[in-house]
Amino acid sequence: MKSFNFPFLNRPKKQRDPQKVSFFSYQKLPPLQWVRFTAEACLLCFAINYLFYQNILSLLFLWPLGFYYIFRRKRQEMKRRKNRLWLQFREALSALQVSISAGYSLENGIREVRKDLERIYGKKGEMTIEFHYMEIQLEHGISIEKLLNGLGSRSGIEDIQNFSQILMQSKKMGGNMRKILQECITSMEEQMDVQKEIQAILASRQLEQRIMSILPLGIILYLRFSSPSFLAVLYGNAAGVCVMTVCLGIYLCACQWGERLVEIEI
Repeated sequence: MKSFNFPFLNRPKKQRDPQKVSFFSYQKLPPLQWVRFTAEACLLCFAINYLFYQNILSLLFLWPLGFYYIFRRKRQEMKRRKNRLWLQFREALSALQVSISAGYSLENGIREVRKDLERIYGKKGEMTIEFHYMEIQLEHGISIEKLLNGLGSRSGIEDIQNFSQILMQSKKMGGNMRKILQECITSMEEQMDVQKEIQAILASRQLEQRIMSILPLGIILYLRFSSPSFLAVLYGNAAGVCVMTVCLGIYLCACQWGERLVEIEI
């Protein structure tokens, strides 16, 4: 039986340049989280409309609040992800210091760090994936300084970018790699200790702030069910809309102010 040969099926796969490989950016949200935040924003707008206006047309004027909520949730997610990466990178530096102290070169130490991170955070840990990526790129001749600088740019963590610059200058000047790693780890540990102390002090205040933010909405909801006639005068008329709009504006400003009081950046 004659076999047919299709040239387009036998084309060799294109080899991508390792320097041009696009990798995950930690400053961008995946589509599923955008969908989640959008759904939360819609629920928030419906809840505010139910508590303050009870008019479907008011939803047309609440969409800026929904966009602001999405912006705030994105900012919170970026901050949480950045803190998690920062902690994982600190563990990576500690493992790298041990590897260099044991006599490994910097490039071979990356492989050992990846194994340690895999045992701590698993194969799907962010920094485990990053060091596995570095391990592959080092085999293609990409410098460790360039890889670390790229990680710092994608993650938005200034410590990683500073470490890559220090590492570059140290290799050029022939500095003591073990001492440099120790100083970087000590600096990050000091920042981490200060951050933990501040978070411990502000933990109760943050909880109080969240409770105080929910309390006014809970009071309105309670009055709606227990005494609906008490608030009926505020719905369905222009004066009531103006009063509820002023109350909503004061409430949002108070929530924003409360978040700023318990939010301290290091």
